[in-house]
Amino acid sequence: MSADSAQRVFVTLAVMLATTMQALDTTIANVALPHMQGSLGVTQEQVAWVLTSYIVASAICLPLTGILAARLGRKRLFVGAVVGFTLASMLCGAAQSIEQMVLFRLLQGVFGACLVPLSQAVLLDTWPPARHGSAMALWGVGVMVGPVLGPTLGGWLTEYYSWRWVFYINLPFGLLAWFGLAAFVRDTPTDPGRRFDLFGFALLSLAIGALQLLLDRGQSLDWFASAEIVGEALLAGLALYLFVVHIFTSAQPFIEPGLFRDRNFSVGLLCIFMIGIILLATMALLPPFMQSLMGYPVLDVGVLLVPRGVGTMLGMLVVGRLSGRVDARALIGCGLLLTSLTLWQMTAFTTEVDAWTIVHSGFLQGFGLGLVFVPLSTLTFATLAPRYRNEATALYSLLRNIGSGIGISLVIAYLAQRTQINHALFAGPLTPFNQALGQAVEAGVYDLDTVAGLARLDGEVGRQAVILAYLQDFRLMMFVTLATLPLLLLLRPPPRPTTAA
Repeated sequence: MSADSAQRVFVTLAVMLATTMQALDTTIANVALPHMQGSLGVTQEQVAWVLTSYIVASAICLPLTGILAARLGRKRLFVGAVVGFTLASMLCGAAQSIEQMVLFRLLQGVFGACLVPLSQAVLLDTWPPARHGSAMALWGVGVMVGPVLGPTLGGWLTEYYSWRWVFYINLPFGLLAWFGLAAFVRDTPTDPGRRFDLFGFALLSLAIGALQLLLDRGQSLDWFASAEIVGEALLAGLALYLFVVHIFTSAQPFIEPGLFRDRNFSVGLLCIFMIGIILLATMALLPPFMQSLMGYPVLDVGVLLVPRGVGTMLGMLVVGRLSGRVDARALIGCGLLLTSLTLWQMTAFTTEVDAWTIVHSGFLQGFGLGLVFVPLSTLTFATLAPRYRNEATALYSLLRNIGSGIGISLVIAYLAQRTQINHALFAGPLTPFNQALGQAVEAGVYDLDTVAGLARLDGEVGRQAVILAYLQDFRLMMFVTLATLPLLLLLRPPPRPTTAA
């Protein structure tokens, strides 16, 4: 192995460690929230800020990656972010109050925001263009598998050790990533004269922050029935409009509008936004479906979700081998169709569905997403000038995160809405003249003359309404997946490397 090849391998390992560490923290703390609530003595709404603070801080700071990398140098920023993220994780594990926890999670979000886009930019610069597909496959393993395995690892650590270990687990990842980055990553030229567009950053931060708060708090506040949610929606819309006007009229905008002249990049942003909606939405639905309706314990749910991550990893490795030999758009199309097929299968789930069906549908769905993620990353940056990469990768990650946030909020809100509608539809025919109900009463299944009997009947109606609502949510995700397919027609294949290159 040549010196350059060895360096690429070590850079890739260090980058994957940093990426996996950040990706794990997007979901690993979710299962530990009830334990944190009891340990810190807070309400459910207060402990939810442990997640919200991290998401909002990360979303706001993501667009800063380009300017900070230009001013400080990519390597210095990357190493500083890994060290800061690791220290913030240790502080989260040692927090003794909800105020400390929220503050340290904010710091985690600030330092972790740039890890994913910087890792993507480093790999694109480290590997030659002909190997970008393989490089993105390795990078995608950390980005995609981390959130899937997070609940499983978090549940195991919380069950057998303590909720604090979901944060302490970052220490070995952080130390190894720091050593690898410091030793093997090459720095990029700095641009100390580049002006920071404070007004543009403030507008974008305001839009992202208001949107994230709207998505996180909408369900608990009954969405637009709340004055807070209406205010956040208006604020997000106005700030985003002013930001778009600003970047196209300012001499030195926060984000260069030249980025969006590249058709592949613009279409790729729209595609990854749609993929983001699908990516975590199903993960937000399956665990409560299996726990509350099928009676699975937390650890069993985590084990049954592992094949989805394995499928994603396998799909990415297959794409890495096929990169350059098969049209990337064909791979994306196959992945979207396979994901749609599994979501269609999930629309027929019942509470009697066996574990094998959950495992094989999850594996195929993960495999389909694995086929999508890598070639989409490759096509998005295939024709983009290298000088835009720091900003471009940050925007790419930002759109994926916003899509995931919207997807989770969408399926949760749709689940609540359809549950109410289904309950009304199911309860309507239950009258004294209903023959099937009369037979159930005669058989002693229900007693309509007592409050307990009526409550039991209402409980069963509510249970069936919830089951159907979950299936309708899976159908909605299937339609979103199919709606992404036409966008592939707008993507151009990457240019073939010349012999001289």
